[in-house]
Amino acid sequence: MAKQNIAIRVENMTKEFKVFYDKPSTLKERLVFWNKKKSESRKVLNRIDLNIKKGETVALIGTNGSGKSTLLKLMTKIIYPTKGKITTYGKLTSLLELGAGFHPDFTGRENIYFNASIFGLTKKEIEKRMDEIIQFSELEAFIDSPVRTYSSGMYMRLAFSVAINVDAEILLIDEILAVGDQHFQDKCFAKLQELKNRNKTIVIVSHALDSIKVLCDRAVWIYNGEVKMDGKVEEVVEEYIKVCG
Repeated sequence: MAKQNIAIRVENMTKEFKVFYDKPSTLKERLVFWNKKKSESRKVLNRIDLNIKKGETVALIGTNGSGKSTLLKLMTKIIYPTKGKITTYGKLTSLLELGAGFHPDFTGRENIYFNASIFGLTKKEIEKRMDEIIQFSELEAFIDSPVRTYSSGMYMRLAFSVAINVDAEILLIDEILAVGDQHFQDKCFAKLQELKNRNKTIVIVSHALDSIKVLCDRAVWIYNGEVKMDGKVEEVVEEYIKVCG
């Protein structure tokens, strides 16, 4: 596959986390058992090879703990592989954790500046998009209030509104669309359809299989840290349901 057609390339990638046991919790225990910490490496993802083409809308599916959210975080470069390599081609934005990057004591408007600047927008570019971001979030009445006063649904509205308005070529989303009322979920889904039609690359982790079948072209089933199946979304979802119910 030609490099110019690739948005995300994952090459022979493995991710391990070190898990500690019997960790001392008091000063006395730390002094007595200072050299007796037990730990082990836990392999969360194992030798993943994956190419995502520009303009594809891809679902990562799997049971809880399968490694799909970890894979998305690796694509975002929040964490890094133990072995192997992940390369992204194009401007990337992500929506992985509700309100991540928001400062609770600043207003929604101030947090739009902070969040959008993290995604690489200049102050002038943010100001140009400000009205559109606020309008999409439907938070006009609360935008100058501290975000610590926001509900989880309001956090999601603001975070999603910023992420989709930075004009990125690659959008990574992790299950966050399950938060909020049905009206805003439908609005977010329609926006994703619009971005798909504009040939943006979208990678989404979700358990909403019916929505995935409508939105996505392709699904990658992660099972026990490995790619169990990769192909047309209807075929992969059907096989996944057979095995996992």
